Amino acid sequence: MCGISGILSLDGSHIKREDIVSMNELIIHRGPDDTGVFIDDDFGLGLGHQRLAIIDLSEDGKQPMQIGSNYTIIYNGEIYNYIEIKKELCYKGYNFKTKTDTEVIVKAYIEWGTRCVERFNGMWAFAIFDKKKKLLFCSRDRFGVKPFYYTEFEGKFIFGSEIKQLLKFRSQNSVNFPVLINYLVAGFENYSSETFFNGICELKNSCNLIFELEKNRNFKISKYYDIPFSMNQEETEEKSIKTYRDVLFNSVNLRLRSDVRVGTCLSGGLDSSSVACIASYYFKKENKKITAIHAKSTSKETDESHYAKIVAEHCNIDLKIITPTRKQFQSLIKEVVYTQEEPFGSPSVFMQYLVMKKAKKLNCTVMLDGQGGDETLLGYERYYTSYLSNIGFFSFFKAFFKSSKNSKLSLFKLLQYYFYFSYPRIRIKRLQKKSSFLKSKYLSLLNKNYIFESSNSFKNVWNMQYLEISRSLPHLLRYEDRNSMRHSIETRLPFIDFQVLEKAINTSLSYKIKNGWTKHILRKVLENLLPKSVIWRKNKLGFEAPTEYWIKSISEDIKKEVSKSKIINKISNKIDFSKLSNVQIWRLYNVAIWEKVFNVKS
Repeated sequence: MCGISGILSLDGSHIKREDIVSMNELIIHRGPDDTGVFIDDDFGLGLGHQRLAIIDLSEDGKQPMQIGSNYTIIYNGEIYNYIEIKKELCYKGYNFKTKTDTEVIVKAYIEWGTRCVERFNGMWAFAIFDKKKKLLFCSRDRFGVKPFYYTEFEGKFIFGSEIKQLLKFRSQNSVNFPVLINYLVAGFENYSSETFFNGICELKNSCNLIFELEKNRNFKISKYYDIPFSMNQEETEEKSIKTYRDVLFNSVNLRLRSDVRVGTCLSGGLDSSSVACIASYYFKKENKKITAIHAKSTSKETDESHYAKIVAEHCNIDLKIITPTRKQFQSLIKEVVYTQEEPFGSPSVFMQYLVMKKAKKLNCTVMLDGQGGDETLLGYERYYTSYLSNIGFFSFFKAFFKSSKNSKLSLFKLLQYYFYFSYPRIRIKRLQKKSSFLKSKYLSLLNKNYIFESSNSFKNVWNMQYLEISRSLPHLLRYEDRNSMRHSIETRLPFIDFQVLEKAINTSLSYKIKNGWTKHILRKVLENLLPKSVIWRKNKLGFEAPTEYWIKSISEDIKKEVSKSKIINKISNKIDFSKLSNVQIWRLYNVAIWEKVFNVKS
């Protein structure tokens, strides 16, 4: 796990070494163990790397890594099945000088070309300079766990792991109004390749970017992966449970491959409890005890520490509990906004930030987490509503009343979800009414097509999952990456192993939602490994912050910062905070602080 930097001169002029060095310095937190620079004057290319040593801690893992005279790679991520790929390549006659997965990537590329990524099980963002074929091959993993940003400025193509590396080359940081408005009105984030900064884009998940260096020096982006839909309707529930159990256990086991200490996040919810439980199973085999970290909310309504303690005691886990305070929240606002680089959904990001800070103190350089369980196993309430609405009007009510005792949704709430997602025009009008503090010309920038697409997908649960995995999950992965890497921590996400995800997606809906229980198949997998009070609980929170208390406690500071924001003043009428929800207040405040931290102009 590392950070990458790159500059390609579009006219072939030389790259200054100090430019790559300065890009590296901005992301030292991503890789404090080593730094490296590679310059090729013939092609006007500069590559940089900051290393966080996880596999093969020796000097052999240093990057940029050169293989022979033709291949140079910079790489951020982990290929969990690198041992298996290495064996296959050895059988084909390849020799290896290191024990790293980095060398495996390059030799897989030499053998299979750009299609090598189809064989990788992992997370990655890399660039391979192929001097023989005269091209620069860049790639990002299937679901966008690892970041890759790029921009073109003054005759250069510049790319890196974080936006701040690119901003240093631009004369002015200016806001991307359509992205900003869609965040303020609808909470959309990372739903397209554009960012909150004008002119800076991200390479989307499942995509390769290739520069042909000798021709016109234009790049092409192509998609190499799409989630396959091949549901086996004849598979029994028992068989589905066994198969899902096998791939999930294998996913966790693969993610324990490390030459540094591994820990896990434990909110107490089903997803993180599952990962912690399975990891502890493998630790016990080696007479070891895994460490888990929990962020306890000071609000009773969002406190899940009771469940985390139950899991830790049952699975013999060394549990560490932190309790983030309002004072920490207030003091860290600018730091967390700088870390995330773009406005984010809620103060709960601070909880995760402090979990990673604690992991750093405990020397847990690798942390497992349960991200992706809800999106792949129908964990959100909207999935349940979509599932019921797809079976017909009368069956909808019949199924609901039969299973209502196992769902936390009331009939009123269920119908609210149904109308909100089924009728896009109602949804748009509601969003516009709630955001009437914005000037009409800016309010018109709301991406209505995306809302219509979202509503259409509601008619088919699989389509809804597909849309959310490709467009909604990425912002959660951004939170995860920035919070962890800010503290030089690598997080690994077993539920987003592509084999686990594909199995989950293609499992019969009736096995994922059954008698009102969401994520039913996962509950059955862990039935004999976790206490019933954890497996069969209805509510779920995650590392939820005491948002209402925190926002209320700094309300005067929020009003002050929002009133000083030139961007908000430009796009809004007079704002009456008494008519805004906590979510809206947070978004406005987040934008105001982001504007100040990055000196963004309108």
